[in-house]
Amino acid sequence: MRLRISIRERGDVSILDFWGRATIGSDSELLSKQLSSLFANGERKLLLNLANLAQIDSSGIRVIVEAYVFLKRQGGDLKFLCPSPRVLEVLRVLRLTDAIPVFADEIEAVASFRAYSAKT
Repeated sequence: MRLRISIRERGDVSILDFWGRATIGSDSELLSKQLSSLFANGERKLLLNLANLAQIDSSGIRVIVEAYVFLKRQGGDLKFLCPSPRVLEVLRVLRLTDAIPVFADEIEAVASFRAYSAKT
């Protein structure tokens, strides 16, 4: 199943809902283009809903890490929501969960951006 991404807004947080797989080739290119478009529009708070992402490989991880670094340099942030068990295992093995917060609840995740903004 190819990667599909839908984008919705909750306040000033952009939530990207993923379905399918983020793997080498057109899938990771789609993800990269979606993120670049959001950045060009000034979006700086991204929540990646990974509940329906069945698989992610090194190319998908690379795009996410690049987005995370870009956002941090711009004063923004990126967080994960509900990674599927398989995807969560990849994130843990790569120790991304040490740097990028993981949330099980969307309301809590969105609120964490506001708390972060209040501190800066």
